[in-house]
Amino acid sequence: MKSPNQTKNSVSVIGAGIIGLTSAIALQEAGFRVKIFADKKFDQTLSNKVGAVWFPYSIEPKIKTDRWAGVSYARYLKESSFAKGVSMIPFLNAYNDLKEEEWVKHLPPGTVREATEKELPKGMEKGLIAEVPLAEPPLYLPYLFEKFIDVGGEFELRTFDSLEEMNQLGSFVINCTGLGARALCKDKDLHPMRGQILRTEKMGVSSFADPTKKGALSYIINRSQDAVIGGTDYDNDWNENEDARDTDLILNRLKAFGVSTPPKVLEILVGLRPKRSAVRFQFDPQYPRIFHNYGHGGAGFTVAWGCALELAEELRKKVSFQ
Repeated sequence: MKSPNQTKNSVSVIGAGIIGLTSAIALQEAGFRVKIFADKKFDQTLSNKVGAVWFPYSIEPKIKTDRWAGVSYARYLKESSFAKGVSMIPFLNAYNDLKEEEWVKHLPPGTVREATEKELPKGMEKGLIAEVPLAEPPLYLPYLFEKFIDVGGEFELRTFDSLEEMNQLGSFVINCTGLGARALCKDKDLHPMRGQILRTEKMGVSSFADPTKKGALSYIINRSQDAVIGGTDYDNDWNENEDARDTDLILNRLKAFGVSTPPKVLEILVGLRPKRSAVRFQFDPQYPRIFHNYGHGGAGFTVAWGCALELAEELRKKVSFQ
């Protein structure tokens, strides 16, 4: 008798962050039997450190990622009525050129509007306001993991050193290893974009993001019990330690936006976003049973469901022809 991981509808997902968890659940919904392998649990991944507001930031190619973001928006909107940690919040996004904000076209009509002068923080010239999803990692990631397990999913802590080792699992494999794919795939295009953020007490100002200046990303995300303030976006920076200068930089930017009283800092978090010239979303040319889904930069939560649902459909089609 064949073991479960050798059956036609069996899939192994490598990685337990937001990309891995959503991929696993989408595959379950498409009828696959899924097992997640990861070197750490979801609460120790980069995904657990981030603000996780729906915000198409630093991710390519736009023609695909904006579509994935739109699909994810619809999924989160549906989940906001029942999933732990998911809610819809008003969010202001600064911009330079409206023509570059293609993500707007992938949201329901009437969702996005121009911010009024009164709504703009000090020093911000233009901005768009929309009701967008917020998926709080400390609540949403456990919800996803429990959902995955409750319908028969399996989980195993395991480290893989090569694609060849992954391929020996005897099933289709979805590579959701984030920055870890750099070594696994010998992918020199994949590199870290260092982010340092502050988790603070909730703030009495509206949530917003200003990504208009490279190297000076600023945002406030008010969550149910706290707020996340950022941040940094340093390319090719492998430093995972707290930097007091970055903390001061983040707080000083808040002052520039008109926040006169600094919030109480509860925690300083540092993470390395997996950035690539384009998300790698394809079957491996050497190992055709391995599908790569990594390199989502600063928009993992924003596009996760769009990627997951598309890859599940791709795999379903592939299996049906075998």
